[in-house]
Amino acid sequence: MNIFLLGFWILSFLCAVSYIYTRTTLSTITEVGFVQFQRAYLVVYLLAMAGDWLQGPHVYALYESYNMTPHQIEILFVAGFGSSMIIGTVVGSFADRYGRRANCILYGVLYGLACVTKHFNNFWILMVGRFLGGMATSILYSAFESWLVYEHNKRGFDQDLLGNIFSNAILGNSLVAIVAGLVAQFFADQFGFVAPFDLSMAVLIIMIVIIIFSWPENYGDKTSNFKQSFSNALHSIRTDNKVLYLGLIQSLFEGSMYVFVLEWTPALTPKAPVTGAAAKRHLLEDNEGHHGTIPHGHIFAAFMVAVMFGSSVFKVLSKFTSIESFMRPVLFTAALTLLTPILFPGNQAVIFSGFLVFEMCVGIFWPSLGTMRGKYVPEETRATIMNVFRIPLNLLVVVILLQNLQMNTIFLCCVFFLFLAAFFQHLLFQSYEKIKISSPTTDSAVVQLKTALKEEEAGITAAAAAGDSKQKEQVV
Repeated sequence: MNIFLLGFWILSFLCAVSYIYTRTTLSTITEVGFVQFQRAYLVVYLLAMAGDWLQGPHVYALYESYNMTPHQIEILFVAGFGSSMIIGTVVGSFADRYGRRANCILYGVLYGLACVTKHFNNFWILMVGRFLGGMATSILYSAFESWLVYEHNKRGFDQDLLGNIFSNAILGNSLVAIVAGLVAQFFADQFGFVAPFDLSMAVLIIMIVIIIFSWPENYGDKTSNFKQSFSNALHSIRTDNKVLYLGLIQSLFEGSMYVFVLEWTPALTPKAPVTGAAAKRHLLEDNEGHHGTIPHGHIFAAFMVAVMFGSSVFKVLSKFTSIESFMRPVLFTAALTLLTPILFPGNQAVIFSGFLVFEMCVGIFWPSLGTMRGKYVPEETRATIMNVFRIPLNLLVVVILLQNLQMNTIFLCCVFFLFLAAFFQHLLFQSYEKIKISSPTTDSAVVQLKTALKEEEAGITAAAAAGDSKQKEQVV
């Protein structure tokens, strides 16, 4: 048995044990209606992620089948990241004014149209598809979370349960990724490279229908235009250090994560590892193909199980200490893991072990960041702020794609970014400690939203009472 398959089975066992432990020991949900609410969100979210995962594995192969040159394919992928950075930021921010539910539906429409363009062997039509896909990606990583946080607080659920939803979302997403990869491969083998995109479009249509019939609409600030909303978001970032720290942590960690996707294949490939322009091709491919001499499918599956294990570890850690505290060593550990290909070049066992720990950190990071954003990011500009910080994230990936950097240089950059993220996490922890000392029971963003909702309900009740009183006077 090779080390990659061994790693997969060991992690699968640990993941199963941790899942059973968290389900039997830590699962104490007593909130009325929470389970149904969580299910309503997870079904839609996992369908949205399935639509994304089904497309990933065969994008590069489809372009190759259309006889696109490597340079043309590279331009197409840069266009995707670029549109996510610029146009996607604007479209994703519409959620605060025009509705998060509507924005989630728009995600399905845009990504579905992107799937349609894959049927055409035309560079410019495929470019339109990349633009549509880039915009959809920005919505995926902002509007769904914004809808969830608002509804969670509106219904009065305990703040700690928000982390439970994020953790289960990451667990489910990892399972969806593995299944989607297998299903996409089956359809591609049977019907051609465009078939997984048609399947993705069908999944997205189902998601849209479920949203329409099961999700209520919610908003941020409905009165502000985009310019004002963007200005308000920048004001929150400038005046609230916690929001600034969270955004920087998001950009630095996720940027490193996307770059890691570019480099894990050459780092694990024995003998002359691929770097520079050839390495960029591995990012554009699915990292599950059949290039090189390593079992990409086994490695990808092991990575996904590591992420699942990390989501269970998050539940355990959050029961014993604050997220603001334990994320400091998590980010520091993530930085150390990406030193392995630099310190132990060619040592597959050590590098693979380091990468598994990094993926476990990813599984802890996602629910942690979502929970902290739910606490600190202002509700009225939540989606806008989340998309503002996707600008440096996507810029980082675009710069890497356009450069011809050596693999060690790229990993050193990632290590530096992650150490910076750990530093900003420590600053966030210090701010959290100050808030806890001055006001032990206050989480500003959550309290503001709940207070506003109570005032709105009180206003409606008072108006109704006044109307009844006026009717009685008319009768008398």
